[in-house]
Amino acid sequence: MNEQIQTVSTSAGGFIWSALIIIGLLAGAWVVGNFIEGRVKKIERIDPTLRHFISAVAKYSLYVLAIIMALTKLGVPTASLIAVVGAAGLAIGLSLQGTLSNIAAGVMLLFLRPFNVGDFISAGSVSGTVKNLGLFATEIATADNLYQFVPNNQIWSSGICNFSRNTQRRNDLVMSISYDDDINKAMKTLEKMLEKEERIIRTEGKEPQFFVNALAASSVDVVARYWTKGSDFFATKTDLTKAVKEASDKAGLTIPYPTTTVEYAQPATPSAAKKAPAKKKAA
Repeated sequence: MNEQIQTVSTSAGGFIWSALIIIGLLAGAWVVGNFIEGRVKKIERIDPTLRHFISAVAKYSLYVLAIIMALTKLGVPTASLIAVVGAAGLAIGLSLQGTLSNIAAGVMLLFLRPFNVGDFISAGSVSGTVKNLGLFATEIATADNLYQFVPNNQIWSSGICNFSRNTQRRNDLVMSISYDDDINKAMKTLEKMLEKEERIIRTEGKEPQFFVNALAASSVDVVARYWTKGSDFFATKTDLTKAVKEASDKAGLTIPYPTTTVEYAQPATPSAAKKAPAKKKAA
């Protein structure tokens, strides 16, 4: 009886000890994984986009290693464990094709680098500033500061337009004038207006240009084409749009409204003439 009690006590003690080790492994992996993630994110020498990706890979890899060690401690054979993991991986891969495609898309976005954290991009129906590129999704803040959690595959499968990549941008400022106005006067007005704007680039090959772009249905469209820094693009565009209206008013130019000409046809009056009598056919 004493031997049975001692055997049970030994087994219980071994189980409790194994359970404590397993709990310690999992808890340690959780703590160390979060610590590594936090430390990697603070390394300023690494690009912010790569920083988030590496920290996530390191953390989840540590979690997987801790789970494998815990299963080994429970007595699961390594060969059987590999077979189970392989079978489970195949089943999970088939059922989570979309999730795996997001991971693959995240890897492609990371290495090809069509954008970085902090860039303003447009991809399909999504546009905004990139806040984080993760394993599964990309976090974006829209222009009105709405949070968007976009799967990586959705971004990868769309055409990506990066508004922040190039340091300089071009804009066409249109002034629509009446057909009765002087075109040369309108172009001179635009030229004087742009001379006052210091944010416009005037290097060789990127000097401001002025030309007639279209003879529209109710207006002549005169264009001022100029270059600015990418960071000055929107501010310069809004300021010059306001200045166009003020300059055209000062110069006496007319910004025409679309007009439609409608003609009314008068109904014809009934004829007072009598119908001629029908001719009789000869017998």
